[in-house]
Amino acid sequence: MNDDQLKYYASRVTALKMGRREFIGRATALGLTTTLASGLYTTSARAAGPQTGGTIRVGIQGGASSDSLDPAVAANATATSVSRLWGEPLLELAPMGGLEMKVAESYESSPDAKVWMFKIRSGVTFSNGKTVTAEDVLATMERHSGEDTKSGALGIMRGIANMRTEGDTFIVELEQPNADLPYLLTDYHLIIQPNGGKDDPTAAIGTGPYVLQEVDMGVRFVATKRDDYWGDLGFADTIEYVVINDDTARMAALQSGQVDMVNRVPPRTAALVGRAPNIDVRTTSGPGHYVFIMHCNTSPFDNNDLRLALKYAINREEMVEKILFGYGSVGNDTPINSSYPLYTELEQRSYDPDKARFHYEKSGHDGPIVLRTSDNSFPGAPDASALYQQSAAAAGIPLEIKREPNDGYWSEVWNAQPFCTSYWGGRPTQDAMFSTAYLSSADWNDTRFNNERFDELLFKARAELDEAKRTEMYHEMSLLVHDEGGLICPMFNDFVDGISQRVTGWEEPKVGFELMNFYAPQKMWVAA
Repeated sequence: MNDDQLKYYASRVTALKMGRREFIGRATALGLTTTLASGLYTTSARAAGPQTGGTIRVGIQGGASSDSLDPAVAANATATSVSRLWGEPLLELAPMGGLEMKVAESYESSPDAKVWMFKIRSGVTFSNGKTVTAEDVLATMERHSGEDTKSGALGIMRGIANMRTEGDTFIVELEQPNADLPYLLTDYHLIIQPNGGKDDPTAAIGTGPYVLQEVDMGVRFVATKRDDYWGDLGFADTIEYVVINDDTARMAALQSGQVDMVNRVPPRTAALVGRAPNIDVRTTSGPGHYVFIMHCNTSPFDNNDLRLALKYAINREEMVEKILFGYGSVGNDTPINSSYPLYTELEQRSYDPDKARFHYEKSGHDGPIVLRTSDNSFPGAPDASALYQQSAAAAGIPLEIKREPNDGYWSEVWNAQPFCTSYWGGRPTQDAMFSTAYLSSADWNDTRFNNERFDELLFKARAELDEAKRTEMYHEMSLLVHDEGGLICPMFNDFVDGISQRVTGWEEPKVGFELMNFYAPQKMWVAA
């Protein structure tokens, strides 16, 4: 096939919306390989712009029957992804950095960043037909910051002195200035709901582009497009999520065409998956990290020498090589890496059996240490735990690995048991990450880290508008977590997603979580 013929068929995709099967059939009849024809079709369909209609099917890892539709307690990929369908926060992270408006139309602050005003977008309705008001926003924030809340956003709501409304404006007064407040309010738990969700937080009524039609918790979710959605998201008529926690089954579903996209392609098999016909493997680097977490207030982990022993007993380079297969980088027992804007390096902690043995003996602990794990905590977690067991044994530290069921891991093990595997997707700023998971009073402080100096620095950094001084404070905070915290962070993972060429419109976001910050099903469209 010559260039003129290629251009002709590419133009026909746009002009006549020629389907993939028809296009590939005609192209191969003229001598073009199936692979090249498929690639040309995808390029042409993308150039043609978004197409509406059809169904996008997602195979998602990280869901359980114990999950809830209440966004306040969303704790895994499935719960977060599903909430993206029906709900929206005030603001969202822009794919290339910065912020984009959602329920808020605009925002501004006082000169000292202590008072923030968010104007609510006019004419936006919830899926039940009710118009969104500033009072709904206020009620939402109240629910996530109340005394009895179980919200994962509780940590970032600390430090608010007062909230109120004036007409169509939601106003926040802080105890101390915080230049990062708009970024904090992008937290995926803070979905705006009618009356804040106080009446029924699981009703799945929000301002998003889709409405849930079928819900089988931990199994399947089906949503259809709203006709009255205010924004420009959502090209497919229907989006279906199928929870497939088993890696092999999830990859098989993608390769067989049962689903159009999957998250968490296992690094071990990513290259093989990418060689399959009509499948693209997409990787995104960022703040996501795979971790081993210890409760600092629970024996034997309430002894810092034992915590240091376990930190020196892990071989980070080996894990990056054998668990991530190059799809990531070495961690350093802090949740902050170079993807954060005010990042500074700490001296790298390395595997050192002698130091591990020294601190272990100094701790006075004797007997096996139980580490709980599951495939649902992060891809390859049981294998990573086995590697950890071997490297710790060389230092005389006996780890006992207990493999837990996938279902219920996030409700029965994570943030409940004192030593387990887990993962974090990271946050857009240091303040957001530290406030969510390391502030003493944070509900999601999953290492039970309680350090007065750390808390003091966190609040001082919020009030400091001099970036150089804030950078110094964040450096010290990272050092405190590194030296005294319960976090063992051996690796920062790339997000590795598998996408069928049946759908197109992929972006390369610089922020957020996997699957385009979990917006891929809404931002992509059916190309065939």
